[in-house]
Amino acid sequence: MTELNFTLGSYSELFMLLAAGTYTVALIAFAWDLAKSSATLRAIDERAARTQGVQTAAVAKQLVGAGAPAPTSSSAEPPRGAVTADSSMRYGKERRVPARVAVALTVLAAVIHGAGVISRGIAAGRVPWGNMYEFLTTGAWLVAVVFLLVLLRRDLRFVGTFVVALVIIMLVAASVAYWTPVGHLVPALQSYWLIIHVSIAVLSSALFTLTFAMSVLQLIQSRRESKLAVGGNDKLAFMSLVPNALSLENLSYRINTIAFVGWTFTLMFGAIWAEKAWGRFWGWDTKEVWTFVIWVVYAGYLHARATRGWTGTRAAWLSIVGYLCVVFNFTIVNQYFNGLHSYSGL
Repeated sequence: MTELNFTLGSYSELFMLLAAGTYTVALIAFAWDLAKSSATLRAIDERAARTQGVQTAAVAKQLVGAGAPAPTSSSAEPPRGAVTADSSMRYGKERRVPARVAVALTVLAAVIHGAGVISRGIAAGRVPWGNMYEFLTTGAWLVAVVFLLVLLRRDLRFVGTFVVALVIIMLVAASVAYWTPVGHLVPALQSYWLIIHVSIAVLSSALFTLTFAMSVLQLIQSRRESKLAVGGNDKLAFMSLVPNALSLENLSYRINTIAFVGWTFTLMFGAIWAEKAWGRFWGWDTKEVWTFVIWVVYAGYLHARATRGWTGTRAAWLSIVGYLCVVFNFTIVNQYFNGLHSYSGL
């Protein structure tokens, strides 16, 4: 059995702490970007309104002088705040300095975070996802990595505040509620299936985390669009940086499709591992049941949207419910339900 390196394990915890601090600064930068953009958009709205008012007054004066009726306010252009970002989510020409700083800080935090995950694995002499602490820290790292990889092709900086906040929550939960010292795996986990089964589960969960954040934004944007459609005031000007609700839904659906395939393999490989470890593919263990529940929820989401026309807020809520089931499975089930999977290191 590999000898444990407790010194390297303590360095891993230090890396996690530094990563959490850097993520926090990145979160502030993302929030700064939204606040600054909101103020800028409001200034544009006010300037456009003043310009429109001056132009309308001038035209009205000319028309009245000619004996024609003055134009009504309904002829004015819609405010800038009613506009959303490009639905293609491509990068524009504008230079948003706070957003650039936030992404750079997120990259730095992810590098430090990755060093913590890798050093933890080296210290334990195995893959670093053998208990709840390691699952959360590795999962949080993959959330950040997936987000940064998507940023290479699409401008999803608008969701950075939510994604980075979730990463910080995962790291804090790991350190406060689930901290576990470096140790060997229990016999049930000493299998190559740990690498296959859990790695796919972590990656799928990271993708579900990203779509959860996008679904929350979709609900906010949908409500904003409905309010503006009836002439309401735009109190969420920063949401102009976010694409329309339909675009968010379409991208979330595509990512959820990929994550669902991964979760299907998680369920299949888990059953194969169970047969090798306990001599049966399925035993109605609490963990097995909730893994299947998650699969059913996301399968229902994909089926309802593809064949039943469940779009808009209903699809977003289904995606959110699915993610809440994921969170319940990896927290409450692991911690409070006894079963064959009760070896999370708590």
